[in-house]
Amino acid sequence: MYATIWSLLPPVIAIGLALITKEVYSSLFIGIVAGALLYSGFSFEGTMLHIFTSEQGLVGQLSDPYNMGILIFLVFLGIIVQLMNKAGGSRAFGEWASSHIRTRVGAQLCTMLLGVLIFIDDYFNCLTVGSVMRPVTDRHHVSRAKLAYLIDATAAPVCIIAPISSWAAAVSGFAPEGTNGLMLFIRAIPYNYYALLTLVMIISLTVFKIDYGPMARHEHNAIWNDDIFTVKPVSRTDAVEVEGKGGVIDLVLPIVCLVIFCVLGMIYSGGFFSGASFVESFANSDASVGLMIGSFCGLVVTLVFYVSRGILKFRSCMDSLTEGFNAMVPAIMILALAWTLKGMTDSLGAAEYVAAMVDSFSGSVQNMLPAVIFLIACFLSFATGTSWGTFGILIPITLKVFALDNPATAQMAVICVSACMAGAVCGDHCSPISDTTIMSSAGAQCDHIAHVSTQMPYALTAAAISFVTYVVAGMSRNVFASLLVGVVLTVGTMFLLHLVQKSGLESGEETTA
Repeated sequence: MYATIWSLLPPVIAIGLALITKEVYSSLFIGIVAGALLYSGFSFEGTMLHIFTSEQGLVGQLSDPYNMGILIFLVFLGIIVQLMNKAGGSRAFGEWASSHIRTRVGAQLCTMLLGVLIFIDDYFNCLTVGSVMRPVTDRHHVSRAKLAYLIDATAAPVCIIAPISSWAAAVSGFAPEGTNGLMLFIRAIPYNYYALLTLVMIISLTVFKIDYGPMARHEHNAIWNDDIFTVKPVSRTDAVEVEGKGGVIDLVLPIVCLVIFCVLGMIYSGGFFSGASFVESFANSDASVGLMIGSFCGLVVTLVFYVSRGILKFRSCMDSLTEGFNAMVPAIMILALAWTLKGMTDSLGAAEYVAAMVDSFSGSVQNMLPAVIFLIACFLSFATGTSWGTFGILIPITLKVFALDNPATAQMAVICVSACMAGAVCGDHCSPISDTTIMSSAGAQCDHIAHVSTQMPYALTAAAISFVTYVVAGMSRNVFASLLVGVVLTVGTMFLLHLVQKSGLESGEETTA
């Protein structure tokens, strides 16, 4: 069963069960068990050992230094958010924002803008934007599902078009030896249609006030029934007792320090203080180490800042350590299970199976290859829950088909590499087992399955338009013409949905009358 279609069965089972049962923990674990059964040949002992003690199993994933660094970063960030809430910083910011951001449209556009500004790393983006914007969107009756979508749609899609980000560093690392990976990343940005069109779609959705699919019910409940959840999340920290009389500075300063220290941590991990240039240090950075060090320094500054000014007592700050950790337990559990499921899929040779599929498409359908690669990257990223793994599989294969050093194929190589990145982000955006999807739910404090089901129609709309745009790009090889087609299709589709929604509301009012 190695490197066959069976290797994709575990994530298919997990995703299918999660969407059917609306319960993510058992669904992920059943997918893990299915993968271990296939790997061990249905041996009981082999299955148990592969689930728990193997390199791809639960212990192996939790002992991986990169994964553990991300979990520690999550805990530190959860503690900082708890401190800001308890000090009254979040409440003060909400009160300040309510006098400056006076509409639902403004609240949603500000959420998007903050997501675009925090382009360093998607993990950092998800949790920071969520903690800052929750008080604002709550006051304007924006559902938590919509907030989670806005966070998710400005996390990975923004990072994948930001040259100074952990994602740029990851893509650069997957480029073949002798290729300037960062320059390849920069050249691919104008062709990254899913990321660019997702931002266009967010603006259009917000300005035209469109909601469709399951999201419409969540937004209706938030506006008319004052229910921002619809589906209550497993863990909520909204009911934090405010002990301090903090002001806006007590939210802004910790966030600004967090951004600065995380940037310093990432360039430190890339060798900036050992002589490497800023660009080189970002390209060689370890996001796990950088974010872990940066969040720890941000936590220390926050503690000193609050205690020294008498905003919080020292004992109250220490209580926040366990409270912040508890708030992140659901996200940590889902991440641990999602990583283990990916390990099961890797052990069955899913990467090799998909690589062989892509290789077989080259030749007669070269003009369609960007669109085909986009679809394959979407599927692989959706099934495995990882964008970076998809980059590692598809980018080297693409650059074997189209050589960058050949003037006749260089432009098509850039388009196809961008299609790899766009498809990977699209699948990651949709997948319930993706770490960024999980952390968007955590950042918005939204039920995870509610987030997945409400954002799926929006992500698929952007994916369909991106597919058509890649068909145009493969045929025309013109970046401006194909991007213009994508933007027109996106805005036109949103405007059409706006007219349909408006017509439906008017007919409903007539029926009521």
